[in-house]
Amino acid sequence: MNQQRSILITGCSSGIGHHCAHALAKRGWKVVASARQQADVERLQAEGLLAVRLDLNDPESIASGLEAALALTDRRLDALFNNGAFGLPGAVEDLTRAALRAQFETNLFGWHDLTRRVIPIMRAQGQGRIVHNSSVLGLVALPFRGAYVASKFALEGLTDCLRLELRGSGIEVSLIEPGPILSRFRDNAFNAYQRHIDPHDSPYRATYRQMEARLRKQGAAQPFTLTPEAVLRKLVHALEHPRPRARYAVTLPTHLLAVLRRLLPSRAMDWVLRRASRGGRG
Repeated sequence: MNQQRSILITGCSSGIGHHCAHALAKRGWKVVASARQQADVERLQAEGLLAVRLDLNDPESIASGLEAALALTDRRLDALFNNGAFGLPGAVEDLTRAALRAQFETNLFGWHDLTRRVIPIMRAQGQGRIVHNSSVLGLVALPFRGAYVASKFALEGLTDCLRLELRGSGIEVSLIEPGPILSRFRDNAFNAYQRHIDPHDSPYRATYRQMEARLRKQGAAQPFTLTPEAVLRKLVHALEHPRPRARYAVTLPTHLLAVLRRLLPSRAMDWVLRRASRGGRG
């Protein structure tokens, strides 16, 4: 392809999105990084990236953000990397309807809205790559992560359907499934927890105290935590290889839990997941 390839990435204020945006730009991609806050957009621009404001919770912002991105790429978009998301820790019985809706608005509905708007552009081009950054918690469920798990399980199913439906269109669809990655994910999860969960009258008060300590911990919260570079390597394959995979597992926990899910009966798997519930990306 002689023309410079272009990509829109969501959730670039920090972590995986920030790292991948800079790395792909160095590889020769025309990267349009997006973020929810205008201050982050201006910081990304100061770092040398093309950047637009795009709030996944707001359909008007999604439409205007995509339009701004297309204006920067001569109205061509070769790839979309949906990455902007957050985790909401909390027991299922403590999740209000509003809390669950907030989780899905960002992690699923916003991604779906943006993806639907991008597909006609890629159809007109005859090709494109759509990559969704899922999670190990799109494969298995850990306690006290019900909202995030539900959003990622839904994302996995919706993406599988999309991949099947787009066969033959020239548009390839992939999922990346990271385990623990160094980022601001825990900081953002703690903020969401404070907004939506009331621990004081919950039967899980003691568990929440332990959870709060983990969410406040600096650095890696559990073994096998990798840097965003591990996600980048899979993203590059999904974007540039002639035959991208449907799924890319990242980190040892994701590989291990995916195998155990296939081999173990449910009760044995529940035991493993309860043991693993002290850490994780969600």
